Amino acid sequence: MSPEIQLYQATEVAENTHKRKGGQKVIENIDIVKMHNNETLDFACQELQNYLIKMNNNIKINITENRENTNKTNKIYIGLFTDMDWINAIEVDDPYFDDAIVIDFENGKGNIAGANPRSVLIAVYRFLYEAGCRWIRPGNDGEYIPSVNIEHLKVHVMERPSYRHRGICIEGAVSYENVYDIIDFLPKIGLNSYFIQFKEAFEFFDRWYSHKNNPYKEKEQFSLEKAKEYVVKLEKEIKKRNLIYHAVGHGWTCEALGIPGIGWGNYNKYIPEDTKKYFAEINGKRELWDGIPINTNLCYSNYDVRKMIVDGIVKYLESHPNVDVLHFWLADGYNNHCECDECKKMIPSDYYIKMLNELDEELTLKNINTKIVFLIYVDLFWPPQNEKIKNKDRFIMMFAPIMRVYTDNFKPTAVDVPLKPYVRNKLEYPKSIPENVAYLNAWQKVFNRDSFLFDYHFMWEHLYDPGYFGISELLYKDIVNLNKVGLNGLLSCQLQRAFFPTGLGVYVLGKALWNNQVTFQEIVDEYFTASFGEDADKCKIYLNTLSNLFDSNYLRSSKERINAEDAKLFSSIVEYVDKFRPVIKKHLINRKRIMDVSWKYIDIHAEYITLFAEMLSYRAEGDNTAMYQKWEKLKKFLQQEEDLIQPVFDVYQFIKTIGDFI
Repeated sequence: MSPEIQLYQATEVAENTHKRKGGQKVIENIDIVKMHNNETLDFACQELQNYLIKMNNNIKINITENRENTNKTNKIYIGLFTDMDWINAIEVDDPYFDDAIVIDFENGKGNIAGANPRSVLIAVYRFLYEAGCRWIRPGNDGEYIPSVNIEHLKVHVMERPSYRHRGICIEGAVSYENVYDIIDFLPKIGLNSYFIQFKEAFEFFDRWYSHKNNPYKEKEQFSLEKAKEYVVKLEKEIKKRNLIYHAVGHGWTCEALGIPGIGWGNYNKYIPEDTKKYFAEINGKRELWDGIPINTNLCYSNYDVRKMIVDGIVKYLESHPNVDVLHFWLADGYNNHCECDECKKMIPSDYYIKMLNELDEELTLKNINTKIVFLIYVDLFWPPQNEKIKNKDRFIMMFAPIMRVYTDNFKPTAVDVPLKPYVRNKLEYPKSIPENVAYLNAWQKVFNRDSFLFDYHFMWEHLYDPGYFGISELLYKDIVNLNKVGLNGLLSCQLQRAFFPTGLGVYVLGKALWNNQVTFQEIVDEYFTASFGEDADKCKIYLNTLSNLFDSNYLRSSKERINAEDAKLFSSIVEYVDKFRPVIKKHLINRKRIMDVSWKYIDIHAEYITLFAEMLSYRAEGDNTAMYQKWEKLKKFLQQEEDLIQPVFDVYQFIKTIGDFI
């Protein structure tokens, strides 16, 4: 689908009825009629059945393939557009990658259809959403299910999303359950893609099971084989939901040489000279970059190097036909490209394009049609000067502005910003939005096909904004402008556990990527009402104020360390939190589980935020002794509370990120 939008708004909103209307007959039997034999359609029908029963356990719901009309039961037909000749379907550019949904339901019967199996599942959740269901965080305690008489529902929706690419990439420290829950959560909020980095995602699982940064939890035994087992299981969950499966990215360069690329750790084993000769030559030496294999670039002018990398990718795809989109990235380091006489003849992106073309030729010979993502990142921000992509249909361009500042949002620029000259291994990377857009525009002149943004709003930035309001609104503004800068969606490279104190940011991700016409305030109001019920407005004001009081610029180290104004500001947070505690206490016992859990998270968050603000206040005053004492107390609090907040907060990444800051 092109970046231009075709958005079909619902013609009617569901009428939620919590009491039976006098004189109306209650529907006792409903048949869910599956129109297509497919694993995802099976799952969609089961989900519809389960939720309808939760909404009204007085009705009997059967799943059947019997399409004949009878007077015995009402029928809900579930299927693809192609299964339903009577559906006025929506055209899509690519039936596999593009989603579209149609819902036509009234008087207890109707149709739920989609452009592909994934769209049908999204349509089922959308029907339930229109009936009043809400999903505000992963897991059972994140769902709100109202009591509804289905005979009173009227839902008429005909939509396709604003953007093709709508997903999340694994990051942080995770358990298997954390990743399963986020995969299960994605289609419920309209997202359609999941990205597992590395071949085994070992790095992310090991951080959790080894309980790094938490001495109060005993280290669990974890292995590469266990990580592979988890990935296989998760791939089945991705397939069950027909989500677009993105894979790998990191590791192709070092693994081509037989050196494992499983994370960002150092490699201390012996490396033969016959292997070292393929490393990038920097300052006259060929060696691992800072001892880290995946950060080490190679001598890409060397045909043997390119062939080893290409052969490794081809071999992987031959054994992994379930991958929809494979990411082919170079090393994760920067300013570390080869300085040999041959490599200096072209800039890195030229050799990158050369390899992309060589990869495409090999995949075409083997009749492998997998899409390949190429990456615009650090040294590759400078577009090629000589090489051109031959088969553009094979590739998707991913723009990853890792150095951007999160004080401004993506938007077209009125003034042309010149690109900085390419100076090998002495590059200054774009930080401002106008600079980033300039580099993106330069690449778009080279490649004018499918592309998306790969960004990091909830990797580190939300840890500088503990109310989540500022970063969530910035994410919203980025999303609504993606089409204006020629990008067709966003994969969020983020912590999987970014729901503390709320999941507002991830909810914004799903809502705005589906419909970039919805307002930020509409998303906020809907989210907080479902999460907190009574006093939702007070909680909304409270967290928004916390976002304003925490000076994220100070936490980004863009201000002087000793700063009297910020010291006073951080100190004021403690008093503000104390004033809100009576509201929290009032709701700690709530009859609705979703709201009960939400308020308990707010209660723990209040303790965390108080300690955090006190620590920052001491830092800004220049009292390092008191700062470190408070930091130890804050870490201990989070480590000891981790079992309670594990599904929603990444303690490992918080301690690492803020520890580096202080």
